[in-house]
Amino acid sequence: MRVAVFGAYGHTGRFVVAELRERGYEPLPLGRDAGKLAAAFPEGEHRVASVDDPASLDRALAGVAVVVNCAGPFASTAGPLIEAALRAGIPYVDVAAEIEANRDTFAHHAERAEAAGVAVVPAMAFFGGLGDLLVTAAMRDWTVADEAHVAYGLSSWHPTAGTVASGVVSRERRDGRRVRFTGGRLVYADGDLPRLDWEFPAPLGVRPVLGEFTMADVVTVPSHLDIPEVCTYMTADAARDLAAGDAPAAVDERGRSAQTFIVDVVVRVGDVRRRVVAHGRDIYAISAPLAVEAVHRLLTGRTRVKGVASAGRIFDAPDFLRALSDHLTVRSLAA
Repeated sequence: MRVAVFGAYGHTGRFVVAELRERGYEPLPLGRDAGKLAAAFPEGEHRVASVDDPASLDRALAGVAVVVNCAGPFASTAGPLIEAALRAGIPYVDVAAEIEANRDTFAHHAERAEAAGVAVVPAMAFFGGLGDLLVTAAMRDWTVADEAHVAYGLSSWHPTAGTVASGVVSRERRDGRRVRFTGGRLVYADGDLPRLDWEFPAPLGVRPVLGEFTMADVVTVPSHLDIPEVCTYMTADAARDLAAGDAPAAVDERGRSAQTFIVDVVVRVGDVRRRVVAHGRDIYAISAPLAVEAVHRLLTGRTRVKGVASAGRIFDAPDFLRALSDHLTVRSLAA
């Protein structure tokens, strides 16, 4: 089946195109820059389209089964591409990490997508998607929890140009304030992020982290789970790398960096805690199997709902995580 990838010549987009080919799908690269498309994909068809030109999006999506949006800032690209997918009657997946863009997807497109019977899956990537799957898996038979904590233990974080641009847009939209999910809603505040220590499982161990280093999990998790407090944390060293802005460097034939990660998830009900941990490599590269597994399940009917839905709601979270065993190690630990 033909799968359109918007922003295919970007860093994450290239990983998604390669993963689609490995899974037996036919990727159709889309983008705004004809020169970059031709340079990145000299063989086979590619199509030029712009989010400022709805007709070009309609032409680009003709004859495709699903579209994956890898082009940030998603505050600009998600809305127009979702509307084009709804017009075409095909599922939409994106890899957005922007809190505000993901919130907009749920707020502005849920009713129309559900009425059309079209699946729209935002944040199907490392931030937002993986955390949501892990929290959902940790919940198991619980339908309500008091808290969910998602701690990101990154060995380093050299951001892509898209990450930097998306971060600028997010900061502008929240007037430079920080954001957290507490009391069942997003709350904005001024001031520095709190600092504390988090005890990651081996081999990382105890590391200083920034509390309220808020990622897209504060949108995806509460969209379907009754958890009034969702907190995310980032290792302080990785946050410093992000601020420095050095781009990721490939160290293997797949284009992956040397970066490793641990995502440590704890959910609590009263005095009972459940913990699930995921280990892997390269937060951008891992977004490709996450997004492509979502595409595969959408196209083979392995979904639970239609309309706008996070990964943990639309897919069977434990089964989805098992399907990523070649890329990701997931285990339950004593909390």
